[in-house]
Amino acid sequence: MKFGIVVFPGTWSETDTHHAVHGVLNQEAEYIWHGKDNIEQFDAIILPGGFSYGDFLRCGAIARFSPVIQAIRQFADRGGPVIGICNGFQILCESGLLPGVLMRNDHLEFRCIWTDLRVENSNTIFTSETIKGQTLHIPMSHGEGNYQADDITIQKLEDNDQIAFRYADSDGNVATEINPNGSINNIAGIINDKGNVMGMMPHPEKASEKLIGGDDGNLIFKSMIHNLVGRVT
Repeated sequence: MKFGIVVFPGTWSETDTHHAVHGVLNQEAEYIWHGKDNIEQFDAIILPGGFSYGDFLRCGAIARFSPVIQAIRQFADRGGPVIGICNGFQILCESGLLPGVLMRNDHLEFRCIWTDLRVENSNTIFTSETIKGQTLHIPMSHGEGNYQADDITIQKLEDNDQIAFRYADSDGNVATEINPNGSINNIAGIINDKGNVMGMMPHPEKASEKLIGGDDGNLIFKSMIHNLVGRVT
């Protein structure tokens, strides 16, 4: 399987992402510069975290105009799997590939902490190696991860099981006081209505080895690999 890892000016988590899918999970991976408009050689696309274009205007607001975004849109329209992590999630929302918006954290602080995520839907290509209700220990690092959308959109996400993860405690309890950024309904990750595009604020690539604090993030990449090419041990 070949992952394409998109790099914009200001992206900073591409090497960690490459290590997770190639160094740890032994999959082929290649960087994609944002000016590229042909990504047909890849099986899955990852938009990693960082500060594309210095987060000027809004996070992801400039990156959405890069040539690669149109290629990603076409890739997703054909059913190709796309995951946006942190800034990648913001770019997907700005590009209209996912609904909603990521706003300033409600406490107006940049938070770099480990979080616990409760799996809300394990029946996706990104979560099939997890169990619904399972808690994943994955770090976050952002100042604008406060997911918001209008009431109709939120209700649709809830009704259609498009919420992938919620912020919770280590036992899987979801509560307002656990919410690290103010996201509505403790939402940490969502999928599109076709089920092939996911965005999440926490960083699974930074939870790829027990040596660095945990390897729960591998379950997300393993799910993608399993659904595309077969089970990975």
